[in-house]
Amino acid sequence: MNVTVETSGSLMVAYLMGELDHHTAGDVRTKIDNEISYKKPTHLILDFKNITFMDSSGIGLVMGRFRLMQSYKGTVEIRNVTAQTKKIMELAGLGRIAVINEESKYKEN
Repeated sequence: MNVTVETSGSLMVAYLMGELDHHTAGDVRTKIDNEISYKKPTHLILDFKNITFMDSSGIGLVMGRFRLMQSYKGTVEIRNVTAQTKKIMELAGLGRIAVINEESKYKEN
Protein backbone atom coordinates (compact mmCIF):
# COMPACT_ATOMS: atom_id res chain seq x y z
CA MET A 1 0.00 0.00 0.00
CA ASN A 2 1.25 3.39 -0.89
CA VAL A 3 -0.13 6.88 -0.45
CA THR A 4 0.81 10.13 -2.12
CA VAL A 5 -0.30 13.36 -0.48
CA GLU A 6 -0.60 16.65 -2.35
CA THR A 7 -1.56 19.98 -0.84
CA SER A 8 -2.66 23.18 -2.50
CA GLY A 9 -3.67 25.98 -0.15
CA SER A 10 -6.27 24.60 2.24
CA LEU A 11 -6.96 21.49 0.13
CA MET A 12 -5.19 18.20 0.70
CA VAL A 13 -5.61 15.12 -1.51
CA ALA A 14 -4.40 11.69 -0.40
CA TYR A 15 -4.11 9.27 -3.34
CA LEU A 16 -4.38 5.74 -1.96
CA MET A 17 -2.88 2.87 -3.98
CA GLY A 18 -2.85 -0.89 -3.67
CA GLU A 19 -4.36 -2.88 -0.82
CA LEU A 20 -5.81 -1.13 2.22
CA ASP A 21 -5.96 -3.67 5.02
CA HIS A 22 -4.85 -4.10 8.64
CA HIS A 23 -1.25 -4.62 7.48
CA THR A 24 -1.02 -1.34 5.54
CA ALA A 25 -3.51 1.01 7.22
CA GLY A 26 -1.13 2.06 10.00
CA ASP A 27 1.52 3.41 7.65
CA VAL A 28 -1.08 5.20 5.53
CA ARG A 29 -2.68 6.70 8.62
CA THR A 30 0.68 7.94 9.92
CA LYS A 31 1.64 9.58 6.64
CA ILE A 32 -1.72 11.33 6.19
CA ASP A 33 -1.88 12.42 9.85
CA ASN A 34 1.64 13.87 9.72
CA GLU A 35 0.75 15.89 6.62
CA ILE A 36 -2.51 17.11 8.18
CA SER A 37 -0.75 18.13 11.39
CA TYR A 38 1.94 20.00 9.45
CA LYS A 39 -0.17 21.70 6.76
CA LYS A 40 -3.53 22.00 8.57
CA PRO A 41 -5.85 21.81 5.54
CA THR A 42 -9.55 22.62 5.81
CA HIS A 43 -10.62 19.99 3.26
CA LEU A 44 -9.23 16.46 2.86
CA ILE A 45 -9.99 14.29 -0.15
CA LEU A 46 -9.28 10.57 0.15
CA ASP A 47 -8.97 9.26 -3.41
CA PHE A 48 -9.68 5.51 -3.67
CA LYS A 49 -9.24 5.27 -7.46
CA ASN A 50 -6.21 2.95 -7.27
CA ILE A 51 -7.34 0.76 -4.36
CA THR A 52 -7.32 -2.89 -5.39
CA PHE A 53 -8.60 -4.32 -2.08
CA MET A 54 -10.04 -2.87 1.11
CA ASP A 55 -11.18 -4.47 4.35
CA SER A 56 -12.72 -2.82 7.41
CA SER A 57 -9.44 -0.98 8.00
CA GLY A 58 -10.51 1.37 5.19
CA ILE A 59 -13.61 2.34 7.17
CA GLY A 60 -11.45 2.97 10.23
CA LEU A 61 -9.01 5.03 8.17
CA VAL A 62 -11.81 7.33 6.99
CA MET A 63 -13.35 7.67 10.46
CA GLY A 64 -10.02 8.52 12.08
CA ARG A 65 -9.16 11.14 9.44
CA PHE A 66 -12.64 12.63 9.91
CA ARG A 67 -12.01 13.02 13.64
CA LEU A 68 -8.61 14.59 13.02
CA MET A 69 -10.02 16.99 10.42
CA GLN A 70 -12.77 17.96 12.86
CA SER A 71 -10.09 19.14 15.29
CA TYR A 72 -8.97 21.57 12.55
CA LYS A 73 -12.59 22.46 11.72
CA GLY A 74 -12.12 20.71 8.37
CA THR A 75 -14.13 18.39 6.16
CA VAL A 76 -13.52 15.06 4.43
CA GLU A 77 -14.52 13.85 0.99
CA ILE A 78 -14.16 10.29 -0.30
CA ARG A 79 -13.59 10.15 -4.03
CA ASN A 80 -13.44 7.55 -6.80
CA VAL A 81 -14.93 4.55 -5.02
CA THR A 82 -16.72 1.72 -6.79
CA ALA A 83 -20.50 1.47 -6.45
CA GLN A 84 -20.04 -1.57 -4.18
CA THR A 85 -17.51 0.21 -1.95
CA LYS A 86 -19.78 3.27 -1.76
CA LYS A 87 -22.66 1.07 -0.59
CA ILE A 88 -20.49 -0.52 2.11
CA MET A 89 -19.24 2.89 3.26
CA GLU A 90 -22.78 4.24 3.44
CA LEU A 91 -23.94 1.18 5.42
CA ALA A 92 -21.07 1.86 7.84
CA GLY A 93 -22.36 5.42 8.30
CA LEU A 94 -19.57 7.22 6.46
CA GLY A 95 -22.12 9.09 4.33
CA ARG A 96 -23.12 11.05 7.45
CA ILE A 97 -19.57 12.32 8.03
CA ALA A 98 -18.18 12.67 4.49
CA VAL A 99 -19.27 13.18 0.91
CA ILE A 100 -18.79 9.91 -1.01
CA ASN A 101 -18.35 10.12 -4.78
CA GLU A 102 -18.21 7.12 -7.10
CA GLU A 103 -15.74 6.66 -9.93
CA SER A 104 -16.53 8.65 -13.02
CA LYS A 105 -18.04 6.43 -15.68
CA TYR A 106 -16.54 8.64 -18.40
CA LYS A 107 -12.86 8.81 -19.17
CA GLU A 108 -11.22 12.03 -20.29
CA ASN A 109 -9.31 11.86 -23.59
